[in-house]
Amino acid sequence: MPTAESQPVLYVVACGAFPARQLAPFVGAARRQGWDACVIATPDGMKFLDAPRLAELTGHPVRSQYKHPDEPDVLPPPDAFVVAPATFNTINKWAQGISDTLALGLLNEAIGLGLPIAAAPWPNAPLARHPVFRRSIATLAGWGVRVILDSGRLPDATAAPAVFPWDELRAELPHLKGGPHV
Repeated sequence: MPTAESQPVLYVVACGAFPARQLAPFVGAARRQGWDACVIATPDGMKFLDAPRLAELTGHPVRSQYKHPDEPDVLPPPDAFVVAPATFNTINKWAQGISDTLALGLLNEAIGLGLPIAAAPWPNAPLARHPVFRRSIATLAGWGVRVILDSGRLPDATAAPAVFPWDELRAELPHLKGGPHV
């Protein structure tokens, strides 16, 4: 929990999908709401985001790899998490407790610590209908993860343009400041 003198720390986890390119305005909004934001990306997430710009914006390096055990932590400990965008792969691995990337390892630890988490899954529409994905979403929601998912706004070649729920995520930020879930 943050002290009265410090800002709460928000870890923003980005996966390999197009909305990761739009992460900087969301991180800026989190900072304006009083968060000390840190960005962690999956290896594929690094292909989409502008790591130097995000590091400049947050004052922290963007991390995507596990550090060597002898190296000091370069990020402050988190008080809450946002996963944006959360890919089909990450959602399914996370729900199974797989920690084969730094991002998944941190998310799995956050579940064990009971930290508040909001996630915006971003599969394409057919993958969103996959039975394992639906089960994974239900599992994460059952663990207390706030899942922001509108299947009508996902990428689909036959539907209206996809719209990532940045507004909903920004609106969720004040609710994450309450500290660990009980």
